[in-house]
Amino acid sequence: MHARTPFARSLTAALTALTALTASAALSACGRSETATPAPAPSGADVAGVRVQPDQALHDALPEAIKKSGTVRVATDVPYAPFEMFVKEGQSELTGLDYDLGQALGAKLGVKFAFTPQKFDGIIPAIQAGKYDVAISAITDTKERQQVVDFVDYSRSGSGLLVADGNPARITTLDDLCGHPAGVQAATHQADLLKAHQSRCAELGRQPIDIQTFPKDSDAQLALRAGKVVADVLTKPAAGWTAKTAENGAAFDSVEDPAAQGGYKASFNGIAVSKKQPELTDVIHKALQQLVADGTLTKICDKYGVASIAVTEATKNAGAQ
Repeated sequence: MHARTPFARSLTAALTALTALTASAALSACGRSETATPAPAPSGADVAGVRVQPDQALHDALPEAIKKSGTVRVATDVPYAPFEMFVKEGQSELTGLDYDLGQALGAKLGVKFAFTPQKFDGIIPAIQAGKYDVAISAITDTKERQQVVDFVDYSRSGSGLLVADGNPARITTLDDLCGHPAGVQAATHQADLLKAHQSRCAELGRQPIDIQTFPKDSDAQLALRAGKVVADVLTKPAAGWTAKTAENGAAFDSVEDPAAQGGYKASFNGIAVSKKQPELTDVIHKALQQLVADGTLTKICDKYGVASIAVTEATKNAGAQ
């Protein structure tokens, strides 16, 4: 998996940007007036075909500054399909799984989740400096990152298998790739996954995977279209989104392995919240649990072809890496 994926994004680069952001963030933080008139709570919103109703108790438990401004300031790195995307290239309107999740949480809490594009390596420093309240940007919840922010985990995803429409080679698991050509982008976690699986092929008494590497995943998809490989191995969310959108869903299928819910070598993605706002973390956690319990989160993920990555229970700091 390349460095732009949610499972390999660098904390080190993020922390180096903290000093530069601190001064400007201090000015930004001063912009929220403690004496402002409280914004009226919205009456709910329709997200992914679901009507999300506000919870007054959760709204009342929000930090006072957020209740008064009526806004949770959200950092996100755009584009990163299917989590965050522009509705139209060259315009500022956002869409995507993370954006929809933010709108559902905002409706539940009775405030606006206002998204602002921010380079990924600057997101965590900006939260620490007070420029944003949270980040929703397919961020992997790791032990290292937990030292500087808290996470409310909403998805768990890893690597997935993209096959031709109708799955002509009948690929259902990684084991089925043994003895067959499989496409993968070079120098990625997915390439390492295939290499590591060769020993499993030997244990099964099968031929090794014929690993075909490509400079870009789009090249692997072209090979799959041409029948040169039986599958393309990429991130699970990307596999689901590509299967759903390429030729309006007529080009590819995404393999669902029951033994690998959310993908192979799956890890948690979470909403990052400043450790200075534990009450906000708690309220978001409770709101997310409601969205999990009533099926809204799964419907949001399903809208983007990745229902299997939705968590079945909202957790805090569940990342174990």
